[in-house]
Amino acid sequence: MTSTFPDISISTERLVLRALDEDDVPALAAMMNDEQIGAWTDVPQPYTEDRARVWITEYAPTERRAGRGLDLAVTEFLTQRLVGIVQLAKTNWHVRSTEMSYSIAPWARGEGYASEAALATARWLFRDQKFERIELRTAADNTASQQVAQKIGCISEGVLRNACIAHTRTEDGRWVDLRTDFIIWSLLPEDLDGVGDQLADTGGFTSFSDWN
Repeated sequence: MTSTFPDISISTERLVLRALDEDDVPALAAMMNDEQIGAWTDVPQPYTEDRARVWITEYAPTERRAGRGLDLAVTEFLTQRLVGIVQLAKTNWHVRSTEMSYSIAPWARGEGYASEAALATARWLFRDQKFERIELRTAADNTASQQVAQKIGCISEGVLRNACIAHTRTEDGRWVDLRTDFIIWSLLPEDLDGVGDQLADTGGFTSFSDWN
């Protein structure tokens, strides 16, 4: 069995998920400087283009080659614009499990891109890579990210109390840590049965704003 993710591209009706490249540096830096991403992730703020370049040219390739994870740029099929990121991390090749997270650019929210990209990634992991479990962790107050998890069929398994550090801005503009809970979600291959059809029937790809 392989223990490294391939360098792949995943296509959906509206999106192409592919490896990050240096042309993505300006768009990635702009996306990572968003207030919601600053609040719900550990991305340093402000986020510079130099940081984005290191992520793209050093961190992401190293994580993939080491078998620890995979970082995918989420781009619009028609415009090729970067609309978000899907990340796999903490991969266990013996258990065939990995942790998924997603972030969407502020201008692209409300289009259902997070659910579409996450669902496509999950299908690829289960069908092509023979994974048996995907785990998601969402901050207790990050309802948009929780909606994405529910839309793609994830099951809530419980709460890790006081295990998450989110961030909030003070009146003088500084970011400070805010401790909260993690909600743990899991997705198994059988959980995907009918999910794509359900999303299509309900127009679910456009029913909420999404970020992580």
